[in-house]
Amino acid sequence: MSSRQILVALLAAASLIAPRAARAAEQKFAYVELQRAIAEIDEGKAARAKLEAARDAKQKEIDKDQEALRKEQETFQKQAATMTETARNQRGQELQKKLVDLQQRFDKGRAELAQQEREMFQPILERMQATIAAIAQRDGITMVVEKAALLYSPASLDLTNEAIRLYNDKYKVPGATPASTTSKKSDAPKK
Repeated sequence: MSSRQILVALLAAASLIAPRAARAAEQKFAYVELQRAIAEIDEGKAARAKLEAARDAKQKEIDKDQEALRKEQETFQKQAATMTETARNQRGQELQKKLVDLQQRFDKGRAELAQQEREMFQPILERMQATIAAIAQRDGITMVVEKAALLYSPASLDLTNEAIRLYNDKYKVPGATPASTTSKKSDAPKK
């Protein structure tokens, strides 16, 4: 190859690389701690409180039934010696069935709570994602990633507090008091 052909090839390669390098220099990145954001927004706190109340109510019911079954088992053990073998076997099977029923109700309650949690938090997650997208568009951010996926990033790229503040401003929860973290502005880069 002649030096002229090499020069032309180098110039052609540079012209292809230069726009990509310029675009890469224009890209902005940021991150969000999504779980913390959802836990700290007013709507997330209200949903969590509602779920905990439902869980506590179910737990009290299970505890009450468990205590009643324990007392029945104690009574059975005390009376077992005076029972006929047939009556003892029948009563033992009844208690075993009650124990299985109690375990099934516990499992069903846990599954119901998990389903209720998904139903409550899915719309919150969708609105949070829209809030984060709005911040990214406003600030000219090319990409926002979940902090859990990062090994390192400076705090100045964290949009979490800004996302919490904007979410709470847009989606007011009746009776909610502003959280202290929501009043802080994010240190995210601006346009």
